[in-house]
Amino acid sequence: MCRSIKVLREGAVPLSDEEFRAAALQFVRKISGYRKPSRANEHSFETAVDEVATVSSKLLHSLEYRVLKPR
Repeated sequence: MCRSIKVLREGAVPLSDEEFRAAALQFVRKISGYRKPSRANEHSFETAVDEVATVSSKLLHSLEYRVLKPR
């Protein structure tokens, strides 16, 4: 996909809603090809960003992380 998209799954630090939204915005921009959508498409664009942020948050909060024991 795109190497500049930030990986949010670190596990140790809780993520803010702003971080989820920023990642969702970057993703929607990438797949739609719009940096800033036209006025006619703005509602659809913002709805997509909100939905991607919500689903991403649900995914990362539901993942189980293994805690590695120090050697």
